[in-house]
Amino acid sequence: MPSASFRFYQELNDFLDPSRHKCEFRHEWKGRASVKDLIESIGVPHTEVDLILANGESVPFSYLAQEGDRISVYPVFESMDIGAVSRLRPSPLRQIRFVLDGHLGRLAAYLRLLGFDSLWNSQLADQELARTSQQDQRILLTRDRGLLKRKAVTHGYFVRSTLPADQLLEVVDRFDLRSRAQPFTRCASCNGLLEPVPAAQVQHQLEPGTATHYHQFWSCTSCRKVYWQGSHYRRIRQLLDPILSAGP
Repeated sequence: MPSASFRFYQELNDFLDPSRHKCEFRHEWKGRASVKDLIESIGVPHTEVDLILANGESVPFSYLAQEGDRISVYPVFESMDIGAVSRLRPSPLRQIRFVLDGHLGRLAAYLRLLGFDSLWNSQLADQELARTSQQDQRILLTRDRGLLKRKAVTHGYFVRSTLPADQLLEVVDRFDLRSRAQPFTRCASCNGLLEPVPAAQVQHQLEPGTATHYHQFWSCTSCRKVYWQGSHYRRIRQLLDPILSAGP
């Protein structure tokens, strides 16, 4: 069987067996195989990869690996200019929008609280998630590596953390979201936009005495849920403010 030498860099090592971390290793395959298929057979989703070098030359996912190749695989670059070589990602998305799998509901709510358009429905099947990501040009967030290997998914990210607050910090860092955040402009429940409303307009939705203690209210344009800056708002600020002020 043909074989080639592979080396994965930086956070791509998260997907590898510890024995393959940060080192060069041999990988065999049968028949003809694209470098994309080989990378995913090793365990790395293609959405995590931004640059592939075969024998020092930039190659696309469709490149057919050859016996004896030396293949270097790099993650998505944030601060390093690689304009002189062929990046694998399609052109950048004009808007940062997300779709999240069914296990990331709390993360979806947190992203909405930061003002990011984040679709989440616990009933969506993998095929629907992939199609929504492709058709609506949304970044797919998931902890399912297999989902990111679907051909339809061009923009996706494997969330490493398991705790929602840590997941939010991870995604904010990964996509450099701090300067784009617009906290408390979206409904955490349904993803709709919020608009200011007079107390008299939502009086029937409030607990007795709420309109007396608070004077600013917002209503979701989709589900009509009402928000105000009560104790829950202050608890959410304690979560969001350190994340928005922290460095990457």
